[in-house]
Amino acid sequence: MWCLRPLSVLLLLSTVPTGSEVVQSMSDCSDFLLHNSPPNIPGILEDGNILDQNRYKPICQTYENERRFVTLYDTENKIPVFSAYKYRGDGGSKPNIHWKIEPQLENRQGDRNMGRETTGMTYTHQAQDKDYKNKDKLDRGHLFPRSHAFSETDKRSTNTLTNIVPQAEQFNSGSWSNMENCVKCVMDKYCKDNNGVPEGFVVTGQQPGNNKLNNKVNIPKMLWSAFCCYSGEKKKWLASAHWGDNVKSKDKYLQTRTLAELQNLDSGFQVFPKTQCPLDETVKEFYPDFDKSCQCPPPA
Repeated sequence: MWCLRPLSVLLLLSTVPTGSEVVQSMSDCSDFLLHNSPPNIPGILEDGNILDQNRYKPICQTYENERRFVTLYDTENKIPVFSAYKYRGDGGSKPNIHWKIEPQLENRQGDRNMGRETTGMTYTHQAQDKDYKNKDKLDRGHLFPRSHAFSETDKRSTNTLTNIVPQAEQFNSGSWSNMENCVKCVMDKYCKDNNGVPEGFVVTGQQPGNNKLNNKVNIPKMLWSAFCCYSGEKKKWLASAHWGDNVKSKDKYLQTRTLAELQNLDSGFQVFPKTQCPLDETVKEFYPDFDKSCQCPPPA
């Protein structure tokens, strides 16, 4: 029997995915999508098909040889169309680390892991660290925020420029940040399956604007986010959506909306197609359950 072991090991290794992390289809990295179903974004991603595969690249965001989340990246606007991830709770600290890029956007034979820029190299298919240096009070706005990542290494993986858009500083640190905190509180309490295991699905994206940061990176005109989960406690599916204009604003909160309201912004737009996510309900009824630290909007 000993002679069979090397063969069995080789057969096992042959089944392990070794392909690049800039992949051909959203289906190659569908574990981060509810029911493995990608959003439907008219003119970009329809029925799971990327209409312009030269421009839009699906990235299985890989850090330390592990896939962490998925992004559809726009190589012309140099920003993500959206990032999608599975919320599993928050179990790590928030590390301060260097910004990373996706090597395979420049060279399909490059490292499968996100990594540091090569000093002196100019990247033509994605944004670089220097592209975000500005005096216009534009932050590096995460689509998959560190606060929603499960472990410390997961949090490190969110610091890739392929998960970032230029976001108005006051918007990022104000109403958008409060929304992320509130959604996190809802998912922590109610997005648990029948075994008490946390699991929620989030998709966050943007609408491109007409201006560019440093003549290279598109500045979105608005950002949107939606989540959906099954609540073992409530015995039903829960969902809500938020969006806001990417401008300086003193507003403390974003309005909590239904998926239908978000999807009505563009005909054919669907965040969670082929799922049981409620289109006409929100989670506003649960906000009184949380203290002020969750930053949920007060009752109207």
